[in-house]
Amino acid sequence: MLRATFLHLPGIGPATETDLWRSGVRDWRELIPRAPSLGLGSAASDRLAEEVTASESALARRDAGWFGRRLPEREHWRLYPDFARETAFLDIETTGLSPYAGIVTVVGVHGDGRTRSFVAGEDLEELPAYLRRFGLLVTFNGSRFDLPFLEVALPQLVPPPVHIDLRFLLYRIGQAGGLKRIEERLAIGDRSGVEGVAGLDAVRLWQEYRRGSSAALERLVRYNRADTVNLEPLLSHAVRELTSRLLPRDPTGARPGVAGADAARVPAR
Repeated sequence: MLRATFLHLPGIGPATETDLWRSGVRDWRELIPRAPSLGLGSAASDRLAEEVTASESALARRDAGWFGRRLPEREHWRLYPDFARETAFLDIETTGLSPYAGIVTVVGVHGDGRTRSFVAGEDLEELPAYLRRFGLLVTFNGSRFDLPFLEVALPQLVPPPVHIDLRFLLYRIGQAGGLKRIEERLAIGDRSGVEGVAGLDAVRLWQEYRRGSSAALERLVRYNRADTVNLEPLLSHAVRELTSRLLPRDPTGARPGVAGADAARVPAR
């Protein structure tokens, strides 16, 4: 999907991008010969060629932030199939609904085939360094909840340069509501061992752990890991849906980019 994206290039907006797709253009490199048909003059054509070269360079050096700065935020999902191994799925547990009235207790990060849990009072301060290895960050309602909490708890934290808030992406494909309800509706995700555990239970489990129950912390971490890991198949589903809706079929009948979204799934180990 990323190579078929043209919105980050000068002089190309949504309408022109759609026209290019309909005419069969699905790759940056196919644009240069078509510059005259886009109504671009010599200087604009030269600039377009420079930006296509820069796009190739950014992709080769795995610079997700370069694309993130040029694409509209609502289109950042297009980076995922090409940057799957540089994507971190993150979810937090807290003791309250405000970053000034509660604390971050557990943070789960799933990415590059592994899942790690950070616990307050143990290793939470290691989270900023750990996140620096990723170029994309995926949360569910993180722009309104997870990130504001982390900004207060860990002021030194610099999130990955591209953030995809899955709550709003799923809403675009008709999936509204909370994370667990969407999982159930789509039959996506695994909550084995933590069935029925909800946000208020997470607060209770933390309080039990603080009173000396190691089993409560183990259950809380397992619950958080389910929230975190389940974001990956949900994002893959959303990417497939949006790619299918945006890109018209090519002459062979295939929808470009869908296979790439499937390939973006990284098995946990």
